[in-house]
Amino acid sequence: MSRPLIAVTTSQRSGWRIFPLVWFNLWLAGARAVRWGVGRPADLGAVDGLIIGGGDDVGPELYGGVLGVSATLDRARDDLERALATEALELGVPVLGICRGAQMMNVAFGGTLDQNAWQTFGKAEKIKTILPKRDVEVLPKTHLARICGPELMRVNALHTQAVRAVGAGLRVAARDTYGMIQAIEHQADPFAVGVQWHPEHLFYVRRQRLLFRALVAAAGAYRDARAQVEAVLENA
Repeated sequence: MSRPLIAVTTSQRSGWRIFPLVWFNLWLAGARAVRWGVGRPADLGAVDGLIIGGGDDVGPELYGGVLGVSATLDRARDDLERALATEALELGVPVLGICRGAQMMNVAFGGTLDQNAWQTFGKAEKIKTILPKRDVEVLPKTHLARICGPELMRVNALHTQAVRAVGAGLRVAARDTYGMIQAIEHQADPFAVGVQWHPEHLFYVRRQRLLFRALVAAAGAYRDARAQVEAVLENA
């Protein structure tokens, strides 16, 4: 059987260097990848799964925040990814949100973001490296714990914003040791997990590769009209 096809949204500025990393992780996990973004074709009916990638801050107007607070915005990308995240939920397409993508996923489910997360969690020093420097506590009895294991996880964390109020149907799957939400997940089908770190840069860590493997398992189940979360947990 052919590999599932996963769409990957990227920014126009950094997509050229990020997409190959995501492509590599998906290839290792048994899938193919196609790059989407502003100005590129994007048809969820043609793919088996979706990754919403990292990049600029999510525009605060999408969740009732205050305009002008976010440092860098890409409203065209906001519109595209908000529409894709919403449509994916409606169609049942499995989703993995990475950094900004996790935040956009939360907004699409009706959640909100903390625009000044590093001020809210004042003792948490902002990290500016792709190297794993942040300790994350995976919550027990979550899909993430089944997928990656319940042990303390060392990740990178380059985000400025963070998930605040979790959207409908979602739950917190991990927090860092300062209490900041670092992962969210959909409790039922369709499979949807969002992480605020960058697992694509940590392909040398087995637990991070398992995130992509989980999405591929869900994408295969979606293609075959089978239960996605069940397929992911059976594959874990």
